[in-house]
Amino acid sequence: VQLQASGGGLVQAGGSLRLSCAVAGCTFNPYSTGWFRQAPGKEREFVAACTWSDRKYYEDSMKGRFTISRDRSTVYLQVNSLKPEDTAVYYCAAVQGRPVGDLAYYSRTNNYDYWGQGTLVTVSS
Repeated sequence: VQLQASGGGLVQAGGSLRLSCAVAGCTFNPYSTGWFRQAPGKEREFVAACTWSDRKYYEDSMKGRFTISRDRSTVYLQVNSLKPEDTAVYYCAAVQGRPVGDLAYYSRTNNYDYWGQGTLVTVSS
């Protein structure tokens, strides 16, 4: 399984971006995906997840500005009203199968088996 994140870049505060994560190798298997981000000097934090059953979870502080979606082989993260504090490397992750879990489960990095290389989002003020 390979994940390739893209779509990051430099954007002004208030702008929008759509991040993409191409998933290869598990197209025919059920899988769940998540987006995480890591700002300089900080721990990796959960942003959003879309499960194998198409259920969506969001970190509370990111509801309303972040939207996760997916098609058969790509996961997207739409980010609106960007703020300088959104500056981070954004990572996509995947876990195969049908894990039974809730927000607490999908927000934990160690529940994911596969990770992409990350895409940098820089928001200028």
